[in-house]
Amino acid sequence: MSSGLYSIGVSGVAAAQLGLLATEHNVANANTPGYTRQRTVQATNIAINTGAGSIGQGVHVQTIERLYDRYLTGQVNSATTKLAEIDAYYLSIKQIDNLLADPSAGLSPALQDFFSGVQQVAANPALLSARQSMISSAQTLVSRFQSIEGRLDELTATVNGQIGDAVKSINSYATEIADLNQRIVIAESSTGQPANDLLDQRDQLIKELNGLIKVSTTTNSDGAFNVFVGSGQQLVVGSRAMEMTARPSTADPGKIVVGLATVGGGSLELPEKLVVGGQLGGLIAFRSETLSRAQNELGRIAASVALTFNAQHALGQDLIGQASGDAGFNADFFTMALAGPSVLPDGNNGGTAVLTASFAATDFGPEVTDGNFFTNLKASDYLLQTTDGTTFSLTRLSDGAALTSGTLAAVSSYAAQNEGFQFSLTSGAFAAGNRFLIQPVRNAANNLAVNAVIAADSRMVAAALPFRTSAGSANTGSGGISAGTSAPGFATSLLSGSGITLTYASNQLTLTGISAGQTLTYQLPGGAETTVSGPAYVVPYAQGMQISVSGMTAVMSGVPNTNDTFTLARNTAATADGRNALALGKLQTQNTMAGDGVQGKATFQAAYAELVAYSGIKTRELNVTGTAQQAVLDQAQATRDALSGVNLDEEAANLLRFQQAYQASAKLLEVGKTLFDTLLQIG
Repeated sequence: MSSGLYSIGVSGVAAAQLGLLATEHNVANANTPGYTRQRTVQATNIAINTGAGSIGQGVHVQTIERLYDRYLTGQVNSATTKLAEIDAYYLSIKQIDNLLADPSAGLSPALQDFFSGVQQVAANPALLSARQSMISSAQTLVSRFQSIEGRLDELTATVNGQIGDAVKSINSYATEIADLNQRIVIAESSTGQPANDLLDQRDQLIKELNGLIKVSTTTNSDGAFNVFVGSGQQLVVGSRAMEMTARPSTADPGKIVVGLATVGGGSLELPEKLVVGGQLGGLIAFRSETLSRAQNELGRIAASVALTFNAQHALGQDLIGQASGDAGFNADFFTMALAGPSVLPDGNNGGTAVLTASFAATDFGPEVTDGNFFTNLKASDYLLQTTDGTTFSLTRLSDGAALTSGTLAAVSSYAAQNEGFQFSLTSGAFAAGNRFLIQPVRNAANNLAVNAVIAADSRMVAAALPFRTSAGSANTGSGGISAGTSAPGFATSLLSGSGITLTYASNQLTLTGISAGQTLTYQLPGGAETTVSGPAYVVPYAQGMQISVSGMTAVMSGVPNTNDTFTLARNTAATADGRNALALGKLQTQNTMAGDGVQGKATFQAAYAELVAYSGIKTRELNVTGTAQQAVLDQAQATRDALSGVNLDEEAANLLRFQQAYQASAKLLEVGKTLFDTLLQIG
């Protein structure tokens, strides 16, 4: 009898003691990150059958379990990886937003100042100080392009460094998880009981790993975790940890990409679409969606400013009287020797092909004789790849659009369809599977410069037009001719001697002095443009008609009399002529960018405003989304903690409960001792 009392009492004391220990462990780890509340699971001992019935033999603790739900933990991990991705993206894009929208350090003030300088020259073309002020504002604009691009380059270097650091941390976590897998398997196989604290540590590592990159897990039969990234790429398999790598891309050495180490020391590059979630996913998304876009957009604006300004400047005449066709004329106001498109061959290319690219000539439109220069450049990189060694395809990477394909033999000088650049095979031969990254505008902002000759001598600014118009001094009618504007096609050789004479008779104009190689077009009010071929150049006359000869355009007015004459001649001694400067200044408000091959669709300021708006809207979106995602994480964490977290009030109640159970079981032992002593005294 006393032995039964002793055994039941001992079992009660042991169960209460384990309950107290589990409760104390909970209290001690109430603030331990990732800790899961534990509790004892009790069961009755096997009863002994007697003639009077079954007699219970006390209690035992089956196991100490974690109050754990893998679905709730999964929700916390999912919310964690999403929030970390948003935070990494937001912290990076906020720097771009602050940079581009800065009212003093942004591009808009520099563009405005530059074109204000151009307008001053148009108003005072003979004033050297106005010309020098224009050059100074141009140099300031160039410096602003370079300053902004320099900051974006710094961000690129920062992102590259952060990607490398994140990959190192991921590898460290993978190693720790693999080590815990091994320890858990050993501990659980030797005792047959769950290794609760080790399981908590592993779960916490998985959560922290999700803060770096989104991972998924599976559980083996022995209790080990397998960890996967991307679309199922292995990071941890049981007790073995794979290694992630951060190395320069074979397509673009200036970009650090993420890969998985292979046997033999190699590395398999992961597509960016597979690197999602966490800090690493946020950095990759920021770089591909915003940083590269900002660099290309800034380069597109810089290239478009330079190309269109140079094209219009080339139609003018400098203060010395030099124009297109003269040996000392400086057609380009901006120098773009290092600002052109670049071609990066993939590091895995075979063959000997050397591919180069250049800007396509600027277009002029929408009307041939009354338009403006514009570019078709896009804010994108391009991928040219060969298939079987005889054909190629060109893809615009910003939207994945397949632009064109053709035979490699034809790539001697191939112009991309309305993309503003052309490429050519300089030497060597293609091989199957060759890949080339073409970056038309990436280098433009950082390498733009003002023509050194013009910067040193402001007289070289081509503010005038190389031709002038006049009405004959003996004219008797009221006919007149405008001062004229320019369009592509002019050269000084086209206006030799006394120039071109327009003679009125019988409601027609007869043009003399036109050489066989020149082009004559006219457009009557409300009519279409008509081209006239020689040798007799005769056009009908109407008030308000527009007439153009090889890039020299004028508008006729009034009613001439028979034999009245009008002249197009070289603009000698044109110190007060600012017509080309006016045309240069108009580029600020004309659609000079985003062309479709027919006409431009955006101004310089509009293109920059779109970039600023995109970064601002995206920054605001991430800020709002981040706040919402923080609430989602807080809610998921609270739901998980309601089950798995330590409640100190509840644990205090448990301490009292197990203390009383311990005391009651100890009292049983005291009763058993008393009864046993009584029996001994009777005997």
